[in-house]
Amino acid sequence: MTTVADLKGKTVAFAASGGLDSCTVTKWLTEHGVTVVAFTADIAQPDETDFAEVGRRMRACGAADYVAIPLHDMIAAAGVEGVQFQARYEGAYWNTTGIGRHVIVAGMVPAMRDRGISVLSHGATGRGNDQVRFQLCTNMLAPDFAVYAPWRDPAFLARFRGRTEMIDYCEERKLPIKASKSAPYSTDANLLGLTHEAGKLEHLDTPPWFVTPGMGVLPKDAPDEPEEVSIRFEEGRPVAVNGKTTTPFEAITEANRVGGRHAVGIATHLVENRFVGIKSRGVYEAPGMEVLGTAYAYLLQLVLDRRGRELFDALSPFVAKQVYQGYGFDLGTHMAREAVKPVTALATGAITLTLYKGRAEFAAAADVPHQLYSESNASMEAVGEFDHADSEGFLRVLQVSARALAANRQVVPPGWAKG
Repeated sequence: MTTVADLKGKTVAFAASGGLDSCTVTKWLTEHGVTVVAFTADIAQPDETDFAEVGRRMRACGAADYVAIPLHDMIAAAGVEGVQFQARYEGAYWNTTGIGRHVIVAGMVPAMRDRGISVLSHGATGRGNDQVRFQLCTNMLAPDFAVYAPWRDPAFLARFRGRTEMIDYCEERKLPIKASKSAPYSTDANLLGLTHEAGKLEHLDTPPWFVTPGMGVLPKDAPDEPEEVSIRFEEGRPVAVNGKTTTPFEAITEANRVGGRHAVGIATHLVENRFVGIKSRGVYEAPGMEVLGTAYAYLLQLVLDRRGRELFDALSPFVAKQVYQGYGFDLGTHMAREAVKPVTALATGAITLTLYKGRAEFAAAADVPHQLYSESNASMEAVGEFDHADSEGFLRVLQVSARALAANRQVVPPGWAKG
């Protein structure tokens, strides 16, 4: 384990958001003889757009230098991949922070190499998932780098038990922090979404609706009139929103705007299983991911056959767990990417959704060249190529095994079927 004593006289690259942890760790390290270069990833976080101000705060806390890394296209590409996999952790969370940590490390590593820095530091706590993500992503992309986590350093833990001690420390040194002891929760943000946790959210008798949305409105405050939005995908990539050509970044940005306005993907509540083995409660916002992800899900319904669907449905939770746990760069995730490529290649078409008070529902599909759905074959009317009478032979084959099960006493009806 790397400790502050090991770093004396050395330079570390600190992944800085400009918040309380960033200010505290930077000042504390400099007081222990460590040179800190603060790195901030510009991943289009809606709660922090003035990176010059972040740089001023970090320098005021003792950082020897400040580097802002532009990663708009990278975070957008990673978000689109999440949509393509339908990778929602435990069925509800679009992995926005997990994706963001992978992007931050992928952006920091080459920037660190350019400056000859080989120690990456972060402010993630020892109880959460982010420490794992920063550690594993760095170990995989730069195995020659060291990772310093102050929240696992006994010297840091002896000085700071939590937010209260950090705030007191920063106020004593007149550092430019925004945090207060009365903050009801903490928030992490990027282009793909916001995650709210801690504070009042740790109490299960507190409803989640006190959280102030940062990317839209709560359903009760959404417009009374529904709105339609059309998303066109080409080989899995969102290339147009409401007929306007977009890059992935522009598509997510616009989907965030329209989805947030109608409370889609806002205030998703989840008590989840953290990788470290404890439960945590969070409220998540991801309007753009929810809009694009829902549209893509409807497109997949038209394209995938039964057996392809079964394999895809196994890949989705696997990749969601991989990203959540910090394994987005390993062999397993690479194998999943290769497996889903044939599906992505077929995912072309336009899906129109109706957005209304937190819901995104199917309205129409058009120009889906690889769809398997046939209106004539599916019709209950006397049209199409599928003759109802042809099913007689099909059912005769199926009944052989069904009757064999009964004859050999392998049919066990549930209790409710015996009344």
